[in-house]
Amino acid sequence: MILLFDCPELKEELEKEKEQNRKLKRTLQAHMKQNEKLKGTDVEKVDQDLKSTEVAQIKHKVNQDYMGIFEFKSGMEGTIAKHLIVDLKPKVAQTLLPGLPAYILFMCLRYTDHINDENRLRAFLVPTISGIKKVVKKRQNDLDTMVLWLTNTSRLTNCLRQYSGEKNFQSENTPKQNSQCLRHFDLNEYRNILNDVCVWVFMGMLKLIQERVQNMIVPGVLENEAIAGLSGPPVGSRTHASSVGGEDEVALDPRQAMALLLRELDFLYETFDSYGMDPQLVPCIFQQLFYFICAVSLNNLLLRKNLCHWSKGLQIRYNLSSLEDWGRSRKMNGEVLDSLKPVIQASQLLQAKKSDENVAAICEMCNKLTPAQINKLLMLYTPADEYEEKVAPSFIRKVQSELARTRGDATSASPGPMQTTLLMDTKFTYAIRFPFTPSSIRLEDIELPSALRLNFLNKI
Repeated sequence: MILLFDCPELKEELEKEKEQNRKLKRTLQAHMKQNEKLKGTDVEKVDQDLKSTEVAQIKHKVNQDYMGIFEFKSGMEGTIAKHLIVDLKPKVAQTLLPGLPAYILFMCLRYTDHINDENRLRAFLVPTISGIKKVVKKRQNDLDTMVLWLTNTSRLTNCLRQYSGEKNFQSENTPKQNSQCLRHFDLNEYRNILNDVCVWVFMGMLKLIQERVQNMIVPGVLENEAIAGLSGPPVGSRTHASSVGGEDEVALDPRQAMALLLRELDFLYETFDSYGMDPQLVPCIFQQLFYFICAVSLNNLLLRKNLCHWSKGLQIRYNLSSLEDWGRSRKMNGEVLDSLKPVIQASQLLQAKKSDENVAAICEMCNKLTPAQINKLLMLYTPADEYEEKVAPSFIRKVQSELARTRGDATSASPGPMQTTLLMDTKFTYAIRFPFTPSSIRLEDIELPSALRLNFLNKI
């Protein structure tokens, strides 16, 4: 046997192997520590991320000055109307820039003007207008839909005014907005058509909100006794409210009706605001609604003798003051509150002292009531208790004479219709005018949300 110490070459080789073994152990320990740090990491995911990083595109930034135009291919007009009008859910629209559908429609319209193609313009406007009519007619009982398309149709009409190039609509435009005015087409006739659509939607929405408040008016305004301690002849209970101006409805508790009516007004106001309705249009709606409340209240008062006494006049006036306070809190103009005056004056007439020396003052105070209405209320008036005297026939004749003297002879052969009118017309509407309200929105900043599914439009 050959001993190791007898072979220096083998001994040296062994030492080298031992040293190499120590190095490998140190390397292994280092890898084990690194593995502990990476424990729990998805290696495959890291590998995929590295691969995707290798193929990621590098885009060059472009300082592009957008024109505020959406380009679209010929034949896509119906698809635009379907996605942007017919299929648009009101709750989705509430999450978008107020009036965004109108701005997008106008920017598409600008493209047809930009390329000076009258046929493309007509092909775009026809399905747009018919789409609005279709969705409003289909969902005429949905308040959100009515508000959405009244808001956007009026905004589209205002865009056609603001960017028409007409001087009277340019006073608040920026130089950029003036440069974006229509260059080739005069769309005044289409503005009139869209304005007619606005009126049609307005009337449909008004009918809807009148129906929403109909059964709250009589119990809330006439029957609610909010002032404690006042008592008069019993009003009586009803299982159904057969109020003048609407169909029979299940009666509400008078103690809750006014609060419900005020909550409904709040809801309507907040709904209009959530869709970005023109702030100048909102008071017009409430003026019409307050007139309806007044007409229904006064007509029922004129037909219910049990409500015509002093204490009830005080209660009615207090209830009406709640509506006035609501209007003031919402910064409604005087015309809105003035629409309540006829029924306010009726409540004041019930409270007034009915003596000969007050004849002139009563006639002057009731300038929003017709002679027929004043005469009817005086004839219906019932003393609150045995200590109050009945209205003397001589007093009624003196009031009639004073009214004939100050307003014209109501007893003549052909008295004017306003003199003899007893019931207010619940279907009356004030002249509907849609004010011009320019927008400060920059068309070039408008982007297309994915929710609208309009990725086939190209912003240029």
